[in-house]
Amino acid sequence: MKATDLRPKTVDQLKEELGNLRKEAFNLRFQKAGGQLGKTGRVRQVRRDIARIKTVLGEKSAG
Repeated sequence: MKATDLRPKTVDQLKEELGNLRKEAFNLRFQKAGGQLGKTGRVRQVRRDIARIKTVLGEKSAG
């Protein structure tokens, strides 16, 4: 996911996507703790996507 893909979305859509990613991050943490995590790179990708969405939301609220 790129920031350019996120900018055209509305604030509500971004908040919904953020909620989904936070749930996924929560589930990935539990999988990691239980030793069931297959794709370890997904944790990093989800964290970065969350940061991107928060950045775009900040831009929209400031501007």
